[in-house]
Amino acid sequence: MSSSLMTQAMVVDKYGFRVGVTQLAEIMCITKPAVYNQLSAGTFPIPTYLDQGKRYADFRDIAEHIDKCREAATRGAGSRA
Repeated sequence: MSSSLMTQAMVVDKYGFRVGVTQLAEIMCITKPAVYNQLSAGTFPIPTYLDQGKRYADFRDIAEHIDKCREAATRGAGSRA
């Protein structure tokens, strides 16, 4: 699955092309230490990379995660009726 261009545009407009850990925590609605804990455990749902000692995520990967969450939520909502 690839993310929608609209979701990508929203992420880039608010956060830029690459997003640091502080912003990732904001997007995921978790604390910065929780991001680091999940990264250490290998459970963080968005791919990240290091550049000059700082960790970033690409806006396209973030947009894809957001779209996957929406898709999962809409699938689940239909089964509750």
